[in-house]
Amino acid sequence: MQLNSSEQKETLRRSLLHTRQSLNTEVWQQKSHQICSHLQSCPLFIQSRTILAYFSFRQEPDLSQLFTSAHRWGFSRCIGKSLFWHLWSPTDSLPLQPGKYGIPEPDPASTPIEPHEVDLIVVPAVACDRQGYRLGYGGGFYDRMLSSPDWSTIPTIGIVFEVAHLPKLPIDPWDRPLGGVCTEVGLFWRNGVRE
Repeated sequence: MQLNSSEQKETLRRSLLHTRQSLNTEVWQQKSHQICSHLQSCPLFIQSRTILAYFSFRQEPDLSQLFTSAHRWGFSRCIGKSLFWHLWSPTDSLPLQPGKYGIPEPDPASTPIEPHEVDLIVVPAVACDRQGYRLGYGGGFYDRMLSSPDWSTIPTIGIVFEVAHLPKLPIDPWDRPLGGVCTEVGLFWRNGVRE
């Protein structure tokens, strides 16, 4: 019996999360550092003023070494089925708080960020494929946001380890491809260009 796309995604998600969480700390840090280096040499990253990012959770690639750069960094709060973005830096006086999934979130009193202020969105993922499609965690937060007219034109880069950069993912009609994917091997744009 053939699995439908939701079942295929769930099977793949479980397998890839297990693989990612089995990385030893040293390898995880080394691969995360290589991803950060690729991002730091990307012209789009360099020219961006405001970048939306994420705090590493369940051994996602760790981008925290970037957060002291001169960029303005935005992080999300999950409210209902939506993401709300706020400015945050390591020098912030308002502490991070655990959100409903246990992921650190900015304080609700932090400065909000509107879509027109954002130059780049760095997107966490369980996996990405060569066409830029992303396998998320199943909540649909990024799919809903990136389908919205306010957010759909902002450049996006998915962040995964190379083991989760696959030839092709199962996709659904609502899935939207990202502009590029960055792994420890390099930055790959959807148009086939590699930086």
